[in-house]
Amino acid sequence: MTSVSGTVTIFATRLQHQLESPILVEDMRSRSNRPLTTLTPRSAQWQEWAPAISATPNPAQLDNIKAQLDLVLMALEALAGVGSDAMLQAAAELKLEGFTDRVSLWRMRASSPLRKGSGGRKKLDIEEARALVLISCYLASEHQVRIRQAVALLEKLTEQGRPPHQAALLGDYLDRFQNTYQERMAEYLADGEAITPDQLTHLSLKLLIDLLFYSGPGGPRRLWMALLDRSIQRPL
Repeated sequence: MTSVSGTVTIFATRLQHQLESPILVEDMRSRSNRPLTTLTPRSAQWQEWAPAISATPNPAQLDNIKAQLDLVLMALEALAGVGSDAMLQAAAELKLEGFTDRVSLWRMRASSPLRKGSGGRKKLDIEEARALVLISCYLASEHQVRIRQAVALLEKLTEQGRPPHQAALLGDYLDRFQNTYQERMAEYLADGEAITPDQLTHLSLKLLIDLLFYSGPGGPRRLWMALLDRSIQRPL
């Protein structure tokens, strides 16, 4: 099993490679001194993402996709305090149907196979998955400053050889994510093994860095393609 320090090193290396992209670096610089943009159905980001939907997942893949989307939203909850009201407000601003109240949102998220008892509806259709992708990226873009701060702290601590819990922002995020996961999710993996704290730290750091790239231009497309790629694997 990968240690916590090893996990941080792996993700910091991945982050460094991605941040060295000239396009991303220039984009982050140009965005640093102006308001952060958000996603709307008529935006260029929406138009760029739409063609990727031609790749339609099968029912088995949708099970993994709904688990991954629930984890992405959980990471946003733990980092930025995003709750049901913010998610419903995002759906309204994006003019997405099917998100009328907290119950409808809960049923979509509770369909994750990682949830205790796999409560809620057992199926998540393709349109609902698309909508949750847009909501996730919309909220990530709204909280992009906080996401960047957390990732920058992670990179700094890694360079110094210090654990992420030593930074208040990261420590709070990791604790909230772990507590929320243990409260809502099943205690065991599909193979019957118990989920360890190190595995949850590994997962939360991975999701944190992913959020950085979902918050920027092309975020919905990046998230959707990542979901399709990971849908052939076990969610955790």
